[in-house]
Amino acid sequence: MAMMNGVNTGDIGCIIVKDMSRLGRDYLKVGQCMEILRQKGVRLIAINDNVDSFYREDDFTPFRNIMNEWYARDTSRKIQSTFRSKGESGKHTASSPPYGYIKDEKDKDKWIVDEKAAQIVRRIFNLTMQGNGPYRIAKILEAEKVDISAYHQQKLGYGLHQSKNFEYPYRWCSSTIASILKKQEYLGHTVNFKTRKHFKDKKSKYVSEDNWLIFENTHEAIIDQETFDNVQRIRGNVKRYPDGWGEYHPLTGLMYCADCGSKMYVHRTSNYKNIPYYTCSAYTKVPCGTLCSSAHRIKAEVVLNLIQSTLQDIKKTLDEDNEAFIRSIQNEMEEKEKVEVERQRLRLIDNKSRIQELERLMCRIYEDMILEKIPSSRYGILNSQYETEQRALSKEIKELEFAISRYEKETDKARKFISLISRYENFDELTTTIINEFVEKIIIHERDRKGSQTSKQKIEIYFNFIGNYEPPKEELTEEERLKIEEEERKINERKDRLHQNYLKRKANGKQQEYEERYKARREERKQEKLKVLKRAGILLSKYKKEIEVNQSLFIVVKNWYFLCIF
Repeated sequence: MAMMNGVNTGDIGCIIVKDMSRLGRDYLKVGQCMEILRQKGVRLIAINDNVDSFYREDDFTPFRNIMNEWYARDTSRKIQSTFRSKGESGKHTASSPPYGYIKDEKDKDKWIVDEKAAQIVRRIFNLTMQGNGPYRIAKILEAEKVDISAYHQQKLGYGLHQSKNFEYPYRWCSSTIASILKKQEYLGHTVNFKTRKHFKDKKSKYVSEDNWLIFENTHEAIIDQETFDNVQRIRGNVKRYPDGWGEYHPLTGLMYCADCGSKMYVHRTSNYKNIPYYTCSAYTKVPCGTLCSSAHRIKAEVVLNLIQSTLQDIKKTLDEDNEAFIRSIQNEMEEKEKVEVERQRLRLIDNKSRIQELERLMCRIYEDMILEKIPSSRYGILNSQYETEQRALSKEIKELEFAISRYEKETDKARKFISLISRYENFDELTTTIINEFVEKIIIHERDRKGSQTSKQKIEIYFNFIGNYEPPKEELTEEERLKIEEEERKINERKDRLHQNYLKRKANGKQQEYEERYKARREERKQEKLKVLKRAGILLSKYKKEIEVNQSLFIVVKNWYFLCIF
């Protein structure tokens, strides 16, 4: 490129190369280059190929350029074949091991754990389990002055950045953290063929996971499978952002609406109280209430208390009788999963038969087109439709086969859950890590009486390994059940009566007069709460926005001032 710039500026009058392959191996680009040299009057000499554009034009030169490209393609194919053979044998194809591993001095094809870096890898996974995102983890490591992965590898004498001068050796990037969290190599697996190159383009390109070749348990693992799976689930759920109070709520990404299936997000009440509520994200989409009929509003504290009490009950049940718990879980899971797997197997058979039918149809319409029974335009439309359906069915078949094989491999989930819960003595304190380890998702239903804070609201908690499990409760006697029902009836009657009175006051205007009368008093109370928050050093998102507006206004005024000067 520097040479061609010199040709275009007229600084170069003659180019001498050993042979035409030194000028390039892409015959199209070489041909374009030679045409530019001819137009600019630049002499081209290729010594071994006996080419000199000053005396004559060699008609064989284009064919020689094609042969040079063919040679590069053939060499690339041979190298790829060597790498393919090495990768399929289970050996590592990467030039250097990932952060956390180093090559064994006795056997270069073997990776051993770099304990110093492995501690950082474990910490990154643990911080993710605590609810931290990649950007926040990067800031934590930077504040603690932890060497970035490339700089650490450079100090050990391996990696891709041996000669690089690191100006900021502690500045971690969120993309590096995200890449570490996705690597299956930390499970002790060898993962080959994640990237691909073309001989004309030296840049590596990532390929889909379907083309990866994974060999399990080839070296010592740094992260266990359970933690890795939990981290992938957390990362796949939702991105975590701090709210107006600067907090990351532990339930974010786990809450789902029962009616529309959308995620639920945390909000704060508007009266300056630090009380988090979760509402359906689809309900607030404009126009409000069209995508989901209700907000399914629920206090986060209620859900946290329910998770804690449920885990305590399960722990108590396990302490009393482990085997009974295992039997109850296995029976319930087998019934649910057996029905689902049978449905998937029937769907798999239908899809495979449909693909065979599509093959016959595609052959038939091709023959009809050849025999001029249908026009070629009609054949193109039908063929495109059949190919689209065939691709969709092939994708679904892969997913169904994976689900069925996973069901057949995964057994004894109850014992896995027991080994998980046995790590904890009690659940007096519910941390973000505990929530992420145990809870897969939470389904929130609408209240039985919408708008009533004391009304019943169904909550389904799905735990890892065992799904939606509720500990057995003591059965009520007929007298106790009737007593509870009578109390609920009285409460509902009172709520109905109060609601009717509210509608009457709203109709005759008394409700509006009451709100106007106490509007100033409510605003005064809000201001008092705001002063308390300011003294505590808490800045609400509302006032953050006001500061941003004031800053924007200052910039506009400043620009206007300079404009007036000029």
